[in-house]
Amino acid sequence: MTPLMFGLPSRRLFGLFHAAEGARASDTAVLLCPPMGHEALRSHRFYRLLALRLSRRGVPVLRFDPYGTGDSPGDDEDGDLEGWRRDIGEAHRELIARSGAARIVWFGARIGATLALQAAASASPRIARLVLWEPVLEGRSYLQDLREKHVAELELSHSIPDAGWRRSLRKDPEAFSGEAFGFGISELLRRQIAALTPDSLQLGTGTELVVIAKPDDTTTRQWVTAQTQDRSARHVLLPHTMIWTSNPHPNNEMVPAEALQRVMAEIHE
Repeated sequence: MTPLMFGLPSRRLFGLFHAAEGARASDTAVLLCPPMGHEALRSHRFYRLLALRLSRRGVPVLRFDPYGTGDSPGDDEDGDLEGWRRDIGEAHRELIARSGAARIVWFGARIGATLALQAAASASPRIARLVLWEPVLEGRSYLQDLREKHVAELELSHSIPDAGWRRSLRKDPEAFSGEAFGFGISELLRRQIAALTPDSLQLGTGTELVVIAKPDDTTTRQWVTAQTQDRSARHVLLPHTMIWTSNPHPNNEMVPAEALQRVMAEIHE
Protein backbone atom coordinates (compact mmCIF):
# COMPACT_ATOMS: atom_id res chain seq x y z
CA MET A 1 0.00 0.00 0.00
CA THR A 2 1.53 3.29 -1.15
CA PRO A 3 0.27 6.69 0.08
CA LEU A 4 0.43 9.40 -2.58
CA MET A 5 -0.65 12.88 -3.60
CA PHE A 6 -1.78 13.42 -7.17
CA GLY A 7 -3.83 15.73 -9.36
CA LEU A 8 -3.48 19.37 -10.37
CA PRO A 9 -1.21 21.61 -8.26
CA SER A 10 -4.24 23.72 -7.34
CA ARG A 11 -6.32 20.69 -6.37
CA ARG A 12 -4.14 17.98 -4.88
CA LEU A 13 -5.76 14.71 -3.83
CA PHE A 14 -4.67 12.09 -1.33
CA GLY A 15 -4.79 8.46 -2.36
CA LEU A 16 -3.66 4.97 -1.42
CA PHE A 17 -2.47 2.70 -4.20
CA HIS A 18 -2.63 -1.04 -3.56
CA ALA A 19 -0.33 -2.74 -6.06
CA ALA A 20 -1.15 -6.21 -7.30
CA GLU A 21 0.39 -8.92 -5.15
CA GLY A 22 1.72 -12.25 -6.37
CA ALA A 23 3.06 -13.36 -9.71
CA ARG A 24 -0.30 -13.41 -11.53
CA ALA A 25 -1.26 -9.77 -11.98
CA SER A 26 -4.67 -9.11 -13.51
CA ASP A 27 -5.25 -6.95 -16.58
CA THR A 28 -8.00 -5.24 -14.55
CA ALA A 29 -7.55 -2.35 -12.10
CA VAL A 30 -10.19 -0.95 -9.74
CA LEU A 31 -10.97 2.60 -8.63
CA LEU A 32 -12.91 2.96 -5.36
CA CYS A 33 -15.11 6.07 -5.17
CA PRO A 34 -16.08 6.90 -1.56
CA PRO A 35 -19.31 8.31 -0.11
CA MET A 36 -19.34 11.69 1.61
CA GLY A 37 -19.39 12.80 5.23
CA HIS A 38 -20.26 10.30 7.92
CA GLU A 39 -21.00 7.63 5.32
CA ALA A 40 -17.38 7.85 4.20
CA LEU A 41 -16.23 7.25 7.79
CA ARG A 42 -18.73 4.46 8.22
CA SER A 43 -17.57 2.63 5.08
CA HIS A 44 -13.82 3.30 5.48
CA ARG A 45 -13.00 -0.15 6.83
CA PHE A 46 -15.15 -1.79 4.15
CA TYR A 47 -13.21 0.05 1.42
CA ARG A 48 -9.88 -0.82 3.04
CA LEU A 49 -10.65 -4.54 3.27
CA LEU A 50 -12.05 -4.55 -0.25
CA ALA A 51 -8.84 -2.99 -1.60
CA LEU A 52 -6.61 -5.40 0.35
CA ARG A 53 -8.47 -8.49 -0.81
CA LEU A 54 -8.55 -7.40 -4.44
CA SER A 55 -4.82 -6.62 -4.44
CA ARG A 56 -4.10 -10.06 -2.98
CA ARG A 57 -5.93 -11.52 -5.96
CA GLY A 58 -3.59 -9.66 -8.29
CA VAL A 59 -5.88 -6.67 -8.92
CA PRO A 60 -4.33 -3.20 -8.40
CA VAL A 61 -6.62 -0.75 -6.58
CA LEU A 62 -6.66 2.99 -5.97
CA ARG A 63 -8.77 4.50 -3.21
CA PHE A 64 -8.73 8.25 -2.67
CA ASP A 65 -10.26 11.21 -0.87
CA PRO A 66 -12.00 13.80 -3.07
CA TYR A 67 -11.06 17.44 -2.52
CA GLY A 68 -12.23 18.84 0.81
CA THR A 69 -12.67 15.37 2.32
CA GLY A 70 -10.54 12.94 4.30
CA ASP A 71 -6.81 13.56 4.03
CA SER A 72 -7.03 15.66 0.86
CA PRO A 73 -6.58 19.44 1.12
CA GLY A 74 -9.60 21.71 1.40
CA ASP A 75 -12.42 22.25 3.88
CA ASP A 76 -15.89 20.69 4.05
CA GLU A 77 -17.42 23.74 2.39
CA ASP A 78 -15.05 23.37 -0.60
CA GLY A 79 -16.68 20.11 -1.65
CA ASP A 80 -19.24 20.01 -4.47
CA LEU A 81 -20.51 17.34 -6.85
CA GLU A 82 -19.04 18.86 -10.00
CA GLY A 83 -15.58 19.15 -8.47
CA TRP A 84 -15.78 15.63 -7.05
CA ARG A 85 -16.69 14.26 -10.47
CA ARG A 86 -13.52 15.86 -11.85
CA ASP A 87 -11.58 14.32 -8.96
CA ILE A 88 -12.80 10.88 -10.02
CA GLY A 89 -11.46 11.57 -13.50
CA GLU A 90 -8.06 12.53 -12.02
CA ALA A 91 -8.03 9.36 -9.93
CA HIS A 92 -8.94 7.32 -13.02
CA ARG A 93 -5.93 8.66 -14.91
CA GLU A 94 -3.66 8.13 -11.91
CA LEU A 95 -4.78 4.51 -11.59
CA ILE A 96 -4.09 3.83 -15.27
CA ALA A 97 -0.64 5.41 -15.06
CA ARG A 98 0.33 3.40 -11.99
CA SER A 99 -1.22 0.05 -12.88
CA GLY A 100 -0.83 -0.11 -16.66
CA ALA A 101 -4.09 -2.10 -16.70
CA ALA A 102 -6.07 -2.34 -19.92
CA ARG A 103 -9.44 -2.83 -18.19
CA ILE A 104 -10.73 -0.44 -15.53
CA VAL A 105 -13.62 -1.02 -13.12
CA TRP A 106 -15.11 1.62 -10.85
CA PHE A 107 -16.88 0.88 -7.58
CA GLY A 108 -18.82 3.42 -5.54
CA ALA A 109 -21.26 3.45 -2.64
CA ARG A 110 -24.01 5.99 -1.88
CA ILE A 111 -23.04 9.47 -3.20
CA GLY A 112 -19.76 7.90 -4.38
CA ALA A 113 -21.83 5.61 -6.59
CA THR A 114 -23.88 8.51 -7.94
CA LEU A 115 -20.74 10.51 -8.73
CA ALA A 116 -19.13 7.51 -10.43
CA LEU A 117 -22.22 7.10 -12.59
CA GLN A 118 -22.09 10.75 -13.63
CA ALA A 119 -18.33 10.80 -14.19
CA ALA A 120 -18.29 7.60 -16.22
CA ALA A 121 -19.63 9.32 -19.34
CA SER A 122 -16.47 11.43 -19.70
CA ALA A 123 -13.93 8.83 -18.54
CA SER A 124 -11.07 8.35 -20.98
CA PRO A 125 -10.28 5.62 -21.69
CA ARG A 126 -13.80 4.33 -21.12
CA ILE A 127 -14.32 2.10 -18.12
CA ALA A 128 -15.39 -1.50 -18.64
CA ARG A 129 -17.71 -1.92 -15.67
CA LEU A 130 -19.41 0.28 -13.12
CA VAL A 131 -20.46 -1.34 -9.81
CA LEU A 132 -22.78 0.84 -7.72
CA TRP A 133 -23.85 0.02 -4.16
CA GLU A 134 -27.06 1.78 -3.11
CA PRO A 135 -26.54 4.92 -5.21
CA VAL A 136 -28.31 8.11 -4.15
CA LEU A 137 -30.99 8.60 -6.82
CA GLU A 138 -33.41 10.92 -5.00
CA GLY A 139 -31.40 13.90 -3.79
CA ARG A 140 -34.16 15.66 -1.85
CA SER A 141 -35.06 12.49 0.04
CA TYR A 142 -31.39 11.94 0.82
CA LEU A 143 -30.97 15.43 2.26
CA GLN A 144 -34.12 15.04 4.34
CA ASP A 145 -32.85 11.73 5.69
CA LEU A 146 -29.56 13.38 6.65
CA ARG A 147 -31.43 16.11 8.52
CA GLU A 148 -33.55 13.62 10.43
CA LYS A 149 -30.61 11.37 11.28
CA HIS A 150 -28.57 14.41 12.36
CA VAL A 151 -31.24 15.43 14.88
CA ALA A 152 -31.56 11.84 16.11
CA GLU A 153 -27.81 11.74 16.68
CA LEU A 154 -27.99 15.02 18.59
CA GLU A 155 -30.66 13.54 20.83
CA LEU A 156 -28.52 10.48 21.55
CA SER A 157 -25.59 12.70 22.47
CA HIS A 158 -27.52 14.73 25.09
CA SER A 159 -28.97 13.35 28.29
CA ILE A 160 -31.80 15.90 28.00
CA PRO A 161 -32.56 16.51 24.29
CA ASP A 162 -34.02 19.83 23.22
CA ALA A 163 -37.64 19.40 22.08
CA GLY A 164 -37.17 22.41 19.83
CA TRP A 165 -34.93 20.39 17.52
CA ARG A 166 -37.83 18.24 16.32
CA ARG A 167 -40.15 21.25 15.98
CA SER A 168 -37.56 23.06 13.85
CA LEU A 169 -37.07 19.96 11.74
CA ARG A 170 -40.80 19.80 10.96
CA LYS A 171 -41.37 23.52 10.35
CA ASP A 172 -38.16 24.81 8.75
CA PRO A 173 -36.84 23.09 5.58
CA GLU A 174 -33.50 24.84 6.12
CA ALA A 175 -33.05 23.71 9.73
CA PHE A 176 -30.02 21.45 10.21
CA SER A 177 -29.26 21.59 6.48
CA GLY A 178 -25.78 23.10 6.77
CA GLU A 179 -24.27 20.24 8.74
CA ALA A 180 -24.67 16.46 8.94
CA PHE A 181 -23.00 14.48 11.72
CA GLY A 182 -20.27 17.09 12.14
CA PHE A 183 -19.58 17.59 8.43
CA GLY A 184 -20.36 20.93 6.80
CA ILE A 185 -22.57 21.02 3.71
CA SER A 186 -22.37 24.18 1.60
CA GLU A 187 -25.40 25.76 -0.02
CA LEU A 188 -23.97 24.86 -3.44
CA LEU A 189 -23.60 21.21 -2.49
CA ARG A 190 -27.16 21.13 -1.11
CA ARG A 191 -28.52 22.53 -4.39
CA GLN A 192 -26.55 20.00 -6.42
CA ILE A 193 -27.72 17.06 -4.33
CA ALA A 194 -31.33 18.28 -4.35
CA ALA A 195 -31.23 18.30 -8.17
CA LEU A 196 -30.50 14.56 -8.29
CA THR A 197 -33.43 12.54 -9.64
CA PRO A 198 -33.65 9.09 -11.26
CA ASP A 199 -34.49 10.70 -14.61
CA SER A 200 -31.41 12.94 -14.45
CA LEU A 201 -29.05 10.00 -13.89
CA GLN A 202 -28.30 8.10 -17.07
CA LEU A 203 -25.31 6.01 -18.14
CA GLY A 204 -24.03 6.15 -21.69
CA THR A 205 -23.74 3.01 -23.75
CA GLY A 206 -20.58 0.92 -23.75
CA THR A 207 -20.17 0.44 -20.00
CA GLU A 208 -21.51 -2.56 -18.14
CA LEU A 209 -23.60 -1.52 -15.14
CA VAL A 210 -24.14 -3.50 -11.92
CA VAL A 211 -26.34 -1.99 -9.22
CA ILE A 212 -26.44 -3.54 -5.74
CA ALA A 213 -29.36 -2.61 -3.51
CA LYS A 214 -31.64 -3.95 -0.80
CA PRO A 215 -34.68 -6.00 -1.90
CA ASP A 216 -37.16 -3.36 -0.65
CA ASP A 217 -35.54 -0.49 -2.58
CA THR A 218 -38.22 0.01 -5.23
CA THR A 219 -36.77 3.29 -6.54
CA THR A 220 -33.48 1.61 -7.45
CA ARG A 221 -35.22 -1.42 -8.95
CA GLN A 222 -37.33 0.76 -11.22
CA TRP A 223 -34.31 2.85 -12.21
CA VAL A 224 -32.23 -0.21 -13.14
CA THR A 225 -35.14 -1.60 -15.16
CA ALA A 226 -35.21 1.63 -17.15
CA GLN A 227 -31.44 1.39 -17.76
CA THR A 228 -31.70 -2.11 -19.27
CA GLN A 229 -33.54 -0.83 -22.32
CA ASP A 230 -30.43 0.22 -24.26
CA ARG A 231 -27.43 -0.97 -22.23
CA SER A 232 -26.13 -3.88 -20.19
CA ALA A 233 -27.46 -3.33 -16.66
CA ARG A 234 -27.98 -5.81 -13.85
CA HIS A 235 -29.75 -5.47 -10.51
CA VAL A 236 -28.28 -7.44 -7.58
CA LEU A 237 -30.35 -7.82 -4.40
CA LEU A 238 -28.29 -7.66 -1.23
CA PRO A 239 -29.78 -7.55 2.28
CA HIS A 240 -27.19 -6.45 4.85
CA THR A 241 -26.93 -5.05 8.36
CA MET A 242 -24.68 -2.04 7.76
CA ILE A 243 -26.39 1.28 8.51
CA TRP A 244 -24.69 4.06 6.54
CA THR A 245 -25.48 6.88 8.95
CA SER A 246 -25.05 5.15 12.28
CA ASN A 247 -22.15 4.33 14.55
CA PRO A 248 -21.46 0.60 15.03
CA HIS A 249 -23.61 -1.33 17.50
CA PRO A 250 -24.47 -5.04 17.93
CA ASN A 251 -26.98 -5.03 15.04
CA ASN A 252 -24.87 -2.89 12.71
CA GLU A 253 -21.81 -4.69 11.34
CA MET A 254 -18.71 -2.71 10.41
CA VAL A 255 -18.07 -4.94 7.38
CA PRO A 256 -20.91 -7.37 6.60
CA ALA A 257 -19.20 -10.48 5.25
CA GLU A 258 -21.90 -11.21 2.68
CA ALA A 259 -21.72 -7.66 1.35
CA LEU A 260 -17.93 -7.77 1.02
CA GLN A 261 -18.07 -11.09 -0.81
CA ARG A 262 -20.84 -9.95 -3.15
CA VAL A 263 -19.13 -6.66 -4.04
CA MET A 264 -15.84 -8.48 -4.71
CA ALA A 265 -17.62 -10.96 -6.95
CA GLU A 266 -19.28 -8.21 -8.99
CA ILE A 267 -16.04 -6.24 -9.34
CA HIS A 268 -13.80 -9.18 -10.19
CA GLU A 269 -15.78 -11.96 -11.84
